[in-house]
Amino acid sequence: MNAGPRGGAAKATAPTGDLLDGVRRWLAESGADPTPARVAQALRERGGRVLGDAEVLGAAVRLRSELVGSGPLEPLLADPEVTDVLVSAPDRVWVDRGAGLELTGVIFPDAVAVRRLAQRLASVTGRRLDDARPWVDARLPDGTRLHAVLPPVAVGCACLSLRVVRSRAFTLGELTRAGMVPPGGEGVLRALVDARLSFLISGGTGTGKTTLLSALLSLTGPSERIVLAEDSSELRPDHPHVVRLESRPANQEGAGLVTLEDLVRQALRMRPDRLVVGEVRGAEVVHLLAALNTGHSGCGTVHANAAADVPARLEALGTAAGLDRAALHSQLAAALSVVVHLVRERSGRRRIAEVRVLERGDDGLVRTVPALRWSEGAFVPERGWARLVELLDAGDPGGPGGAAARAEEAS
Repeated sequence: MNAGPRGGAAKATAPTGDLLDGVRRWLAESGADPTPARVAQALRERGGRVLGDAEVLGAAVRLRSELVGSGPLEPLLADPEVTDVLVSAPDRVWVDRGAGLELTGVIFPDAVAVRRLAQRLASVTGRRLDDARPWVDARLPDGTRLHAVLPPVAVGCACLSLRVVRSRAFTLGELTRAGMVPPGGEGVLRALVDARLSFLISGGTGTGKTTLLSALLSLTGPSERIVLAEDSSELRPDHPHVVRLESRPANQEGAGLVTLEDLVRQALRMRPDRLVVGEVRGAEVVHLLAALNTGHSGCGTVHANAAADVPARLEALGTAAGLDRAALHSQLAAALSVVVHLVRERSGRRRIAEVRVLERGDDGLVRTVPALRWSEGAFVPERGWARLVELLDAGDPGGPGGAAARAEEAS
């Protein structure tokens, strides 16, 4: 410890907010890499007072995390159980660990610190976030999905939403143990993949659609080529032959836009055995249905409140893209076979609510027919079960009856 003016030990003091701001400015203006050594050096040189080693180390860690990491959110994002981190105020930081939102003890110094972090994270993705462009939707280098909104659009404080992407896909067994799939239900889902049926996973936000789709894609045979088209790369199937395509927004000059519709068109030229659209939400539905009517096998997710609403949801998307109602239902009837619908219970548990098959009525419109319904003990067969068995049997590579037999074990 350095000696004080009277030869006694000087009292170490914690760095003030002004000091930390000064170090931030110095690092920004110098362009120096914020290594721990440089941050510590800047603190000591600009301190104007004696700082103890513990204070310097703590401030250096804090500043480096803020400058090159996720600041106070870093421990939350590093937690393997956390799926979402939400910031709505300096002292209102929430996480979701699969059982609903929990308020954490993380606190930002003020609203300026939240705004600073949001802007820095946006800059990491090469996106602009300021008063002229007060929101951003992007993906961080580690795959985390970032959404941020600045005041005055977000009232009072910048709002941050971070969706953590799991580094590997859950296995179907893990999802069964977690309660997403009922006991014995693995057989149906494996048969669905083996039969190469085209399907959609539907559900609301946060119900686990991407999680289940990644697990099912991991069951695809190793000789098959999977081509993924996503707005934000979130699917992580455990498979040896995956091609990932990701859309991108226009740059500040308005050039360089790549839409999901563009990606689906390009994917068709890449010899996909499985064409996957991460989330069907726009004009790409037209090209996807066309592809599934020309011999391709495909799947994806779609937002819907109920499995019965999926045809209407696709109809709305297709109509907005210029496809008339009759044409869309004709293509839909021939393109898709199954809808797997997920729900999220009040307890936070995500689970399969039902499995439905598609059926075209006398009026030419496609409807979904319940085939399997969730129960705690096993799937319960419904009116469309016989049709589902027919579809699985027809597509089974192991010969007639193989897929259907495996599915029968689950009911």
